Amino acid sequence: MSKIESLNNIDHENLKVNPGYSAELGDDVSSTVTFITEFSEVQKEYPILCRKDPDSGNYQAVVLFGLQKDENLYLSEVDPTRQKHHGWCAEYVPAALARGPFFIGVKRDSYNVKEDPRPVVQIDLAHPKARCDDGRILFQKNGGHSSYLIYITAVLNTINDGVSLTKSMFEAFNRYDLLEAVTIDVELLNKDRIKIKGFETVSTERLSNLSGDVLEELNKSGFLQAAYFMATSMSNVKKLIGWKNRKNSEGVK
Repeated sequence: MSKIESLNNIDHENLKVNPGYSAELGDDVSSTVTFITEFSEVQKEYPILCRKDPDSGNYQAVVLFGLQKDENLYLSEVDPTRQKHHGWCAEYVPAALARGPFFIGVKRDSYNVKEDPRPVVQIDLAHPKARCDDGRILFQKNGGHSSYLIYITAVLNTINDGVSLTKSMFEAFNRYDLLEAVTIDVELLNKDRIKIKGFETVSTERLSNLSGDVLEELNKSGFLQAAYFMATSMSNVKKLIGWKNRKNSEGVK
């Protein structure tokens, strides 16, 4: 059960959070959502696809971490001194996973009910990464934010700023019929076959056939670059296949 609290330097003065990644900490997921505000970083290391949220019917951008359910091939137990993010085999961690136990909530002052609610950083104290004795501090002794909390705040801003912009991006992609279904069909070295369906990606053919006016519109909004980021990121599937083959050859379950 969640235990949500608004973060502050009094109640959480001595709180420490585990910044690492592992299956035990809940990071054994095969995918997570991503946002246009981080596409430039994400596309360097992960495949970006999209799908409709079954609840809202809205499109979501999704990054793949593995080729099978609950498989995260980016989790790594190598020497942490050789990793930017302990337990993670990539330079950039997508914001939806990097946020850990933190998220943005809203707060309204009780004495001024007409005032718009203010965004605040909240933490789930029941999360497995919260309350870690040897973790990262959130506040300095003078009450200021630690470097880790500054990083987390930036991560949360990436999500907060990206939600509406990503929605607008998909509205534009659908307006010009730029999305097409994609199937990832893989035969591994051990002859196992994996087929991943239910996702879509940007069609570079449809993109190249757009009129100049439409291309200019997409370019000015930043959505043209995002479309190419999504399309070119699919080359990272080859990396996942290579890691999967290596994992199988090493006999890792």
